[in-house]
Amino acid sequence: MSVDPGATRAADGDKAVVRAAANTVDVPPDGTGLRIALVVARFNELITRALLRGAEAALLRAGVAAADTTTVWVPGAWELPVAALWLAESGRCDAVVCIGAVIRGETDHYTHIAAAATNGAAQVALTTRVPVANAILTVDTAEQALARCGIKHGNKGGEAAMAAVEMAGVRRVMEGS
Repeated sequence: MSVDPGATRAADGDKAVVRAAANTVDVPPDGTGLRIALVVARFNELITRALLRGAEAALLRAGVAAADTTTVWVPGAWELPVAALWLAESGRCDAVVCIGAVIRGETDHYTHIAAAATNGAAQVALTTRVPVANAILTVDTAEQALARCGIKHGNKGGEAAMAAVEMAGVRRVMEGS
């Protein structure tokens, strides 16, 4: 199968799949009936709360019911992957969004935390087959982080939430559920 972003909607009004050819899967971000978990790092909370608000708003726009959204707070970005793993393995969510902000400091601690958090989130998705979207900012300054919370560069929390919805839909189509 291939993904064709230029595909057109099926004439039968099928909301789940957009078809241009028999071997094309392109799922619009429709969150109706999806259960989404948001794992949020408390460290750099001013930034992560703004990302969380963007994610929540995007999920509502996509049709995910507020009652179908679970938010789990963890101490920092280091803890995001393990909480994502617990949620993915629980069977209580169709996708997970990891939300964090790692800002470079004077030591190389940033490098280790940023790599562990982002690689860990990806590993959760690969091992559990549950989509895990990345809203973990890895930036040099707080100003760069704030710009990605809706000021200059959109809200990366909202963008990741939409990716989670779309990937949950793709998974359902690909697995035939």
